[in-house]
Amino acid sequence: MALLALVMLWIGTLLGVSFLATPAKFLAPSLTLPVALDVGRQTFAVFNKIEWVYIVVCALLIAIGPRNRLGSAGLVAVAILSALQMGWLLPELDVRVGTIIAGGQPPASPLHHLYIVAEVAKLVALGMVAVTAARRLLAGQRLAPAPA
Repeated sequence: MALLALVMLWIGTLLGVSFLATPAKFLAPSLTLPVALDVGRQTFAVFNKIEWVYIVVCALLIAIGPRNRLGSAGLVAVAILSALQMGWLLPELDVRVGTIIAGGQPPASPLHHLYIVAEVAKLVALGMVAVTAARRLLAGQRLAPAPA
């Protein structure tokens, strides 16, 4: 139950940060591009740290719970994607943002699209963990004796 609740919270956070708040800030006409990019840079730096807390807590819940290969595989996939984002994509994107804030124009790059692909892949993997946890929860409820 705890694993399912935490993963659903994580999915909601990921959707809210990456697919709602981030695109929405670029719709604000009073927010300049450099300011929006700087806010985004800070948002994703904080969010990535929060995701590592989710990863550690989910890993502990999976470790102390019944064997769950699919849930473990999904969490490993998310951890790998998050490590790539934190160790490679975010630093590279930070350099690009710094160039724009300084008034420069960085060359075209696929990094932003790769980050989006990683976010979508994390959503899919988290969905896999959530479905697995929900199935286990429902199977456990069916096996439990009815209260007297």
